[in-house]
Amino acid sequence: MSTPPIRPDDLPPPAPGPPLPPTGPRTASAGPPRPAAGPRLPAAGPPILVTGLPRSGTSWAGKMLAAGGGAVYVNEPLNPQRPPGRSPGVLNATVGHRFQYICRDNEGPWLRAFADTVALRYRYAAELGRNRSPGDLARLLKNASAFTLGRLRDRRALLDDPFALFSAGWFAERLGCRVVLLVRDPVSLAASWRRLGWTVYFHELLEQPLLVRDHPPVETLRPLVGSQDRVAKTAALWAVAREVAQTLAERHPAVRLVGYEALAADPVTGYRDLYAWCGLPWTPVAARRVERACTAAGSADASRRAGFAWTGLSRTAYRPMDSRQALARARDGLTLEEITRVDALTRSHRRGIPTPWTDRQ
Repeated sequence: MSTPPIRPDDLPPPAPGPPLPPTGPRTASAGPPRPAAGPRLPAAGPPILVTGLPRSGTSWAGKMLAAGGGAVYVNEPLNPQRPPGRSPGVLNATVGHRFQYICRDNEGPWLRAFADTVALRYRYAAELGRNRSPGDLARLLKNASAFTLGRLRDRRALLDDPFALFSAGWFAERLGCRVVLLVRDPVSLAASWRRLGWTVYFHELLEQPLLVRDHPPVETLRPLVGSQDRVAKTAALWAVAREVAQTLAERHPAVRLVGYEALAADPVTGYRDLYAWCGLPWTPVAARRVERACTAAGSADASRRAGFAWTGLSRTAYRPMDSRQALARARDGLTLEEITRVDALTRSHRRGIPTPWTDRQ
């Protein structure tokens, strides 16, 4: 029999995040420390990063947190594939790996580039120097307009980027981000990857010495390099990411773990609490948009029939859905034997994923 969805009753709630900076001019003592070269935060508050392994709901969560109009949604700047990545107007730095690792020891180009991104400064010359097709120009207009309007209205940058997972501590510490780190049931994640035909190439992680140094559990993936066992590889990646996520949340008060299943089971309650934690205004417009997007009748059936599809110029996986209905089918695609196997491979890492509303600040 399969293991029921993860319950949050084994560990205490995560520590509260650092206080939001006050509106108006910043003072030397306001908010968490910033590097001298770091971004100037908008008066509305710090930037937000939504991360987690791919297919953990980051696009959904990012779109819902931006639904109230207080943030500008920025889709996967660290994705090495274009689109949505490799857009120097959005992030003027070269991504060399999936799960590109950023820390203080290699932050030079990244701190400068992300300072522009979170300040919503679009780099026109850099974009035009690399991307000039009609589709590229359409994306330029869309992204540049969103950045400019967001900056003029003092909105915050909201980065949706699963490839930032291992660097989430750097985003919290050096850019002052509030980090929402989503953790999904490993069987559901493996089933989603199976339906899409996805796999992971661990050399992308292991060939980054600073990543292996700072996150030692990554080294445990080495025996699976070259393996064709996709189920085992997905389970191993989930286990490592879960351990890293827990460590990041313990080290950084501004990193908050959120269980995807708990959020999907009661999205309005969950997002209302996440809005408060991120310092975003929970307005009637935000409530209405979240409720409408998370209760879209029949969309789970349509999504399942169509499989995975990128949509729009921003190339995001998000689409409106009935989140509760989607949960009921999340494990489709794996056999009972495979479900049992993923359960066994990840059981020791499945404890204590918090709900988004039991740890209210």
